[in-house]
Amino acid sequence: MSGAGKSWVTGGPSNYWGQGFSPRGEKSRFVLPADFRGAVRDASAGQRILCLDKHHKHPCLVGFGLSRAESFAEQIAHEERIALERREDFDPDMRAAQLFGFLRVSFDDSGRFVLPDHLGEQADIGEALYFHGGGANFTIWSPDVLFGMGPGWESAKATCRALMAEAAAKGKRK
Repeated sequence: MSGAGKSWVTGGPSNYWGQGFSPRGEKSRFVLPADFRGAVRDASAGQRILCLDKHHKHPCLVGFGLSRAESFAEQIAHEERIALERREDFDPDMRAAQLFGFLRVSFDDSGRFVLPDHLGEQADIGEALYFHGGGANFTIWSPDVLFGMGPGWESAKATCRALMAEAAAKGKRK
């Protein structure tokens, strides 16, 4: 990975699908589910780097690999064209600051990573994370926040509950 002003050498674009659940573990670490781990590593040119940020619309976090950032300039130009067509204000500098302000977090071969407190606070993260695939990125939810979402989230809620129950059952067997 290069410094400021230089491009990253990354893998191609990734699509993220599937779900996962992780309780907070030892040393306050969470585990990036296997469904996402390989795709994030591939999208980060083989590096174990997870990009995290607050979701721009929902009360959750968003995760992706480094290659996603390569499409941000095109996304900003597209959003600016739409705003102009609608005769709406658009600040490309602010939008760039929003998109490129993500945090890079390393994870180990088992997917363990530390979620920085200031980022977790923005999504009301407690003792567990629910991961939900969403195409070019995936969302990361506090189960309690997800359960408070309205219509349209029934499938994600049901999956989260099932994964929580599975994790609890595994915990009791230990």
